[in-house]
Amino acid sequence: MKNIYLAGCIAALAILSSCNNAKENKPAADSTKKVETTKIEPGSPIKYDSSKRYIFLTWDDSPQPPGTTNCKSIFHQEGVKATFFAVGFNQVGPFKKRIIDSLRNGYPEFLLANHSFSHGFNDKYSKFYSMPDSAFQDFMRNEKELKIGVKIIRLPGNNTWASNGSIHGQKAENPLVKRLDSLGYKIVGWDLEWGQQGKNKAPNESADEMVKRVNQKLDDGSTNEQNMIVILSHDRLFEKAQYADSLRKFISVLKQDPRNVFETIDHYPSVQKK
Repeated sequence: MKNIYLAGCIAALAILSSCNNAKENKPAADSTKKVETTKIEPGSPIKYDSSKRYIFLTWDDSPQPPGTTNCKSIFHQEGVKATFFAVGFNQVGPFKKRIIDSLRNGYPEFLLANHSFSHGFNDKYSKFYSMPDSAFQDFMRNEKELKIGVKIIRLPGNNTWASNGSIHGQKAENPLVKRLDSLGYKIVGWDLEWGQQGKNKAPNESADEMVKRVNQKLDDGSTNEQNMIVILSHDRLFEKAQYADSLRKFISVLKQDPRNVFETIDHYPSVQKK
């Protein structure tokens, strides 16, 4: 009986030893290996739905806090996408730099695009466009200093469109525009502006008036692309709480129409990659 018991113990020890050896021989997990995730890049094509109306909110002259931060928060809270056309010489100090960083890193919710470094030589538009080489370098400086990752431009003080040799607008014959277009830059104008009350930092129309204008333009087909509308405004107009509330209402009302889709400007037909 003792011999049987002893044999059983020896067999059990052999099995246990075998299991331990198997564990020891198993390759250890590589703790340095990173899990790869798919990153959505700006310009990745989307498929349009003919039953929808695409709204592109494009806000100029960023960073202009608290207007920029107010707009950014409202867009985020309302769950809509928007594009910020930034100006390099407005990025002064660490706080404004952090705003630009947050926009650059905020894709696909937000897109950072190019509005020149000096805003047209500090609003001297005639001089800016009469010096195409200097103006070109101004855009390139802005692209480099703000680390703008897309070749999308809005001309300061000018409503011109350019893409792949198709150019129209106020500066269609300007050498600057033709040079940018030849290098693959997309120049984006606008269909509708939510403008400023003279020199006051305030929008010149109510939310309801703007919604009415948006619907009218889309309904009568008077936008640059059918079923698409590019809306221009400026960060600074929404500094005060009452005007920030107006922006929130504008978006909220537009969202009530199930046809409306908000997109960043890299998904505009003449801009997005084919």
